[in-house]
Amino acid sequence: MSLLPHKRDLPGDIKIAVVSVSTTRKLSDDKSGAWIKKQSKREGFEVVVHQVVTDDIEAIRDLVIHITRKIAPHAVIMSGGTGISPKDVTIEAVKPLFKKELSAFGPLFAQLSFDQIDSAAILSRATAGIIQDSMVFCMPGSIKACKLACNELIFPELGHLIKHMKE
Repeated sequence: MSLLPHKRDLPGDIKIAVVSVSTTRKLSDDKSGAWIKKQSKREGFEVVVHQVVTDDIEAIRDLVIHITRKIAPHAVIMSGGTGISPKDVTIEAVKPLFKKELSAFGPLFAQLSFDQIDSAAILSRATAGIIQDSMVFCMPGSIKACKLACNELIFPELGHLIKHMKE
């Protein structure tokens, strides 16, 4: 089956939540989150949440549960906390909540990162999955990483992913 007919009739009213994980940033200086929000709107998505949460497993988990249960966006795009330092706990907070994992997201992001930053790509633990009825994407917090993940992976496939998630 051709991919083009498969992508017809995608949902048109996609709602996005943007969450940045950081101990040092506030909403006013969240460059990556601001870029994701602005670019999401350019893509025709409605941004229903933009929030910064501290690098704490319980705080991250509580916010993600609140967003996916109470606000129920089609997607939650998270930046930050995916590295290997002790304070990087986004994956530990979010991954146990996945009812399904998009296991290709991390390796594809790593390959694209490798093409740009060489072996330093090994530091990222980017991941994605479904929590409740929301696609959740976790990526590094740098603006370059956010642009790469959103432009090359998330935005081109988001409608397609949501269509299959709702089947």
